[in-house]
Amino acid sequence: MPVKRVLVIGSNGLLGQKMAELLFRGSPHAITLSSIEAEPAVVYQSAEYIPLDITSRKDVRRVIGAVEPDVIVNCAAMTNVDACEQEKELAWRINVGGVEHLVDAAKRANSYLVHLSTDYIFDGRGGPYNEDDRPSPISYYGKTKLASENVLRASGLPYCIGRTMVLYGFAPHVRPNFVLWLIQNLERNMPVRVVDDQRGNPTFVDDLAYGLLRAIELERTGVYNLAGREIISRYEFACTVATVFGLDASLISPVKTSEFAQPAPRPLNSGLITLKAEVELGYKASPMETALAVLKTQLARTGKRMADSRPIPGKSQGRKDSRN
Repeated sequence: MPVKRVLVIGSNGLLGQKMAELLFRGSPHAITLSSIEAEPAVVYQSAEYIPLDITSRKDVRRVIGAVEPDVIVNCAAMTNVDACEQEKELAWRINVGGVEHLVDAAKRANSYLVHLSTDYIFDGRGGPYNEDDRPSPISYYGKTKLASENVLRASGLPYCIGRTMVLYGFAPHVRPNFVLWLIQNLERNMPVRVVDDQRGNPTFVDDLAYGLLRAIELERTGVYNLAGREIISRYEFACTVATVFGLDASLISPVKTSEFAQPAPRPLNSGLITLKAEVELGYKASPMETALAVLKTQLARTGKRMADSRPIPGKSQGRKDSRN
């Protein structure tokens, strides 16, 4: 495969770090990392790190103009669903305006753009969904992610959109995800309440990163669902996590979504069908217990737990905007 210049945007986040790790593992590519923070979460001797705020068109043009990437992997987004509902202007600036800026600069550099989307573009009434089902978002977050997809569709650029959901895993200095939050509480013998009426595919970040890498290697364009193998309720998933990690599942109580006063509505009967990615990309998500066992090994190997997974200092506003 020819050597390509690859720019990973949002490289300090969970997915961004996993993408960087995969790209550096025996890859011939020239890789540049970029996030909103002043410093990288992980330093790679062979990679340049450039701070970047995707809400600034000038900043995006400067960085992409300097790197001239063949491939741009956009892992940056505002993913806090409730914050998006409460701070709509910021959510639009990051999730839609940021992608418009990337498209503008990518056209100048003749780049192939890889972008992340979500099951939240659907209403959760008729899942699981395939790539051709009609979107109908019920939250502002979902609306911004659908709008970002439409920006790419209208761009004329070669692009690949990876839709995913319920992402979990570990990387240094990232904000808590559902699994790490759950482990932290159960290790402290703290009772937790988990919804049993939200269904979907829990997705191990390592699997998602591999799927995106395959799309890059094969130069695929279009939309691909890249999610976990099993479609289960969030409560069932939590109980599986407890079993794999040897924690007390009796501390987990099932509740209904309506019992939480959350600003953003959630799609309930969701899920993503990954057959297209399996056939065209060779994507094969790990069985849930296997993925959790790998995560357990990763945590044990690093000696890390949630207390060590703190945001790095910078202008990320406490990761509230989750641009990484």
